[in-house]
Amino acid sequence: MKISPFFLRTDLRRVGLIATLLVPLGLLHALVLAEICIVVTDIMFLTVMVKERNFTWARQPWFVVALIWWGWLVLCTLRLPEIGLVTAGWRMGFLGALIVIRLLLFAVALQSWVLTTPRARRALWLMLALSCLWIGIESWQQYLTGHNIFGDPRWSDGALTGPFFKPRAGALYGHLLFAAVLPPMMWLYGRTRSWQHFAGLGLAVLGVATAVLIGQRMAMVDVAVSLMLVALFVAPLRGVVTIAVVVGALVLAATPIISPPTYGKLVGETYRNLSHFSLSPYGELYTRGITMGLASPWHGWGYNGFRAFCPQERFATGFPAFGVAPTKIALGACNLHPHNYYVQALTDAGVPGLILFILLNLAWLKAVVPNFSRAIAPMQLGVFIGVGTFLWPFGSTDEFPTLYMLGWFFLLLALALPSRVRR
Repeated sequence: MKISPFFLRTDLRRVGLIATLLVPLGLLHALVLAEICIVVTDIMFLTVMVKERNFTWARQPWFVVALIWWGWLVLCTLRLPEIGLVTAGWRMGFLGALIVIRLLLFAVALQSWVLTTPRARRALWLMLALSCLWIGIESWQQYLTGHNIFGDPRWSDGALTGPFFKPRAGALYGHLLFAAVLPPMMWLYGRTRSWQHFAGLGLAVLGVATAVLIGQRMAMVDVAVSLMLVALFVAPLRGVVTIAVVVGALVLAATPIISPPTYGKLVGETYRNLSHFSLSPYGELYTRGITMGLASPWHGWGYNGFRAFCPQERFATGFPAFGVAPTKIALGACNLHPHNYYVQALTDAGVPGLILFILLNLAWLKAVVPNFSRAIAPMQLGVFIGVGTFLWPFGSTDEFPTLYMLGWFFLLLALALPSRVRR
């Protein structure tokens, strides 16, 4: 019996949704599973689009800019000594740059094919919310008992690691928190009973207090920025935001007693870094990265170029004219990446690469910004805040786009993007 193409498409989309819903689990505890699910979704999406001869999704402004940025990154990662293009080369960089396309395709596949129904979008939101809840529960378990469910203690610097071995919980929790809690919080505040309002307030306060106790600086900054955005765009929640900020400040003030390692990390180390920022590990990294970018302004050093070339002494000059001392590897000037997406864009692909990366981020933000002239859906605002905290240029980040953190960004981006592309 011949199978109708309609049912074939429907079944493939269902498989794509199942694969997508497994990605958060993979990003938490099995990166190979996440990679497989992303690639499977990409292949099925392209197969269906080719059969339908539907390529409108590829003409979206953000996707066009993304392809141009990706193409330039790949070109800058080619090793062509005969024209003076010396980069990290095939082994360290070219393959990594080439497979970045899988994440761009994954985002557009979710937007244009997998998440085109409210039910599918709610299902993915639920997986993200459960992931945030899991991180919060494991952080509290580690705080109260000294170990998470896997037996891992706090990190050596005092940060809570949540369900992870390394201190990854804070940054991820900060990005996911408001995408996860805004829908239930606004639902509770839309009810009529007082206990429901108190429950919504408790959800916000608990979320902020957990971010403080995790003890990672960028998570706190992301949560602070998110609270300001909520207060700006949702007038009925400004009182809740104010109380959450006050409680968060009180928890921070109490950390010398209730969690001395958190105090040492959030207050002591932050003060030391900011008082001599250029000599801090982050200042050293950023200075070294900018120096590398300016040394090869047209094409940078290719993907993974920072990792490959950073130790070379010629990049240790600093900026004496601006009072920035020469950098030293012993102070942390070199690492696997420069810990900032925009500095990385400069070192990877020069000034053109940085400009294209900025344009890509602006295109993403333009595509996902809510329509503030009418009521904003809580999930839409929550995922917009999540995308924004990933893309803002100030602060320490992971390598772009390393999967274990940026996989979450592309899930949030797909939820934030308009769910249908006109044929």
